[in-house]
Amino acid sequence: MIEQAASQPLYRVNKFAVPPEARDEFLDLVAKTFAVIRSQEGHVRDWILEQNSGPGVFNFVTMIEFASEEVAPRVVAALAALDRELRLDREAMMGRLNIRTDFGSYKRLDSLVA
Repeated sequence: MIEQAASQPLYRVNKFAVPPEARDEFLDLVAKTFAVIRSQEGHVRDWILEQNSGPGVFNFVTMIEFASEEVAPRVVAALAALDRELRLDREAMMGRLNIRTDFGSYKRLDSLVA
């Protein structure tokens, strides 16, 4: 069995298949979202990546490192407040822009890292 440390970083990985015509509106929301995320205690670092080659389906990937899993509820609450302020339904926006998504939270497998 692979052991996990009790309090280790949490990684959030979000993948998006964004049509070219939706790029600007999508990136505007990403900028607003990351401004909120970066202001949260426990945010360590993040990456916003745009695919520049390869056959992959998802052309944008965001990765966020948080100090621990305990940070997640505060971030969720802060993003919910942003959505209320913007009067935004993220799921509806993704549907309207024909953006496909894949989201997940991950922990590092320390036992497999040399």
